[in-house]
Amino acid sequence: MKQCRATICHTPKSPRTLYNAAMNMFDHQLHSDPTTMLNLRRLFILRSIAIVCALTAITLATQIFAMALPLFSLTVIISIHGVINVFTLLRMKQPRPVSSVEFFIQLVLDALTLTALLYFTGGSTNPFVSLFLLPLVIVAAILPQRFAWAMAALTVACYTLLMFFYHPLPHTHIKNDADFDVHVLGMWFGFLLSTGLIVFFVVRMANSLRERDRILTKTREQTLRDQHLVALGTLATGAAHELGTPLATIAVLTGELKHDHADNANVIEKVEMLRGQLDRCKSILSDITASAGQARPESGSRFAIDDYLKTVVQLLRSSRPNAKISCQLNGSQPPPQILADKTLTQALLNILNNAADASIDNIEVEAIWNSERLTLAIRDRGEGFSSAVQTNAGMPFFTTKPHGQGLGLYLARAILHRFGGELNLHNREGCGAQALIKLPLSTIEVTT
Repeated sequence: MKQCRATICHTPKSPRTLYNAAMNMFDHQLHSDPTTMLNLRRLFILRSIAIVCALTAITLATQIFAMALPLFSLTVIISIHGVINVFTLLRMKQPRPVSSVEFFIQLVLDALTLTALLYFTGGSTNPFVSLFLLPLVIVAAILPQRFAWAMAALTVACYTLLMFFYHPLPHTHIKNDADFDVHVLGMWFGFLLSTGLIVFFVVRMANSLRERDRILTKTREQTLRDQHLVALGTLATGAAHELGTPLATIAVLTGELKHDHADNANVIEKVEMLRGQLDRCKSILSDITASAGQARPESGSRFAIDDYLKTVVQLLRSSRPNAKISCQLNGSQPPPQILADKTLTQALLNILNNAADASIDNIEVEAIWNSERLTLAIRDRGEGFSSAVQTNAGMPFFTTKPHGQGLGLYLARAILHRFGGELNLHNREGCGAQALIKLPLSTIEVTT
C-alpha cells in the first residue's frame, strides 16, 4: 500500500501552496517550543539576582553585624555559581532547543550551590534555608512529574544533611539549647510538608495546563484541516458545476460522430467507449455535488453490512480486473443493516486502490463486526511504509505516485472521521502494509 510523493505546485496562490505554508508554520511552532529557551533566560536572570543577593547578605553580615564568616570558601562558591551563569548565558545564544534534562541539571546545580553556601553559614539554622523551595517550585511548574520528585528528594536530602553538618553562625542561640533544637526540627518538618504539597498540587496543576495546551494544539490543527477540507469541497463543487457544460458538449459531439459513422464498426466501438467514460464522469460529478453536505438517507442505499462490503470489493474488481483479492467477512448474524453512503464507499475504494497499487496480485480484506462496531483490515504485500510516509501519510498533497494528487488518503480519513471512525496505517511483518479501519455502526446503521 504505497503513498504518493508530493508534487509541489509552484503557483503562488494555489490552495496546495497556501496549505503547505500553513502546515509548515504549524509544525515549526509545534516542534520548536520557544518556552524552553524563555525559561532558561528567566533562570539566568533569577540566578543573577541570587548571586547579587548572596554577596549583599555576606557584606551586611560581616560589615554591619560583625559576623566571622569563612569568606574565602563563600567567595569560591559564589564564583563557581557565577561561572555556571556565564555558561548559561553562552548556552542561550545557541539555537539548539533546551531539553527537560538540561533544564533540570541547571536547577540541580543551583540547589547544590545553595547547599554549599548554607553549609558555611549555619546550615538548617540559616533563615534562608527555605530557598530550597524555589528550585522545587520551578521544577514542579515546568517539568514533568518525575523531575519534580527527583528535585524533592534532592532538596529534602540536602536540608536533612544541613541539620547535622554545618558551620554554625555566631548568634545568641546556643547549639545544644533544647528549645532551639525543637525550633529547627519544626522548620525541617515544615519544609518537608511544603515539599510534599508543592510536588503533589503544583505538579497536578502544571499537568492540567499542559493537557489544556495539548488539547488546544490538537483543536487548532483539526480546525486548520477542516477549513482546508471545506475549501476543497467548495472547489470540487464549483468544478463539478463548471465541467457540466463541456461534458454536455462532448456528449453531443459523440452522438454526432456515432450518427455520421454509423457504418464504421471500429468508430462506433470507440464512440461507445467514449460515451461510457462520459457517463462515468457525469456520475462522479453528480456524487461530488450530492456529497457536499452531511449524509442523507437519499445519498445511499440500504444494505446488509456483508453485502455492502462485497459490493465495494466488486467495484474494485470491476475497475481493476487483474487484482487478486481475498475477502473474509465475519460477524454477528443477522448482519446489521447500514446506509451505504456514497462518500463512505469512495473512501473505502481509495484505500483499496492504494493496496492494489502496492501489490495488485495480493490484496487481503478482512472484516469483523458486532452490533456496535465494524473493524476492517485491508492488507497488501508491497514495500510497506517508510518512516517519512508513516509520518506524512494522510496529509493533503503528500504522494509517492508519479501522477498522484495526494488527496486519496486525506479525504478517506476525513470521511471516516465524519462518521466517527478512524484509520490507522501500519507495516506488516515481513513486507507489506495494513490499513485498519474502525467504524462505529451507530452512524450508518439503519434501525427501522
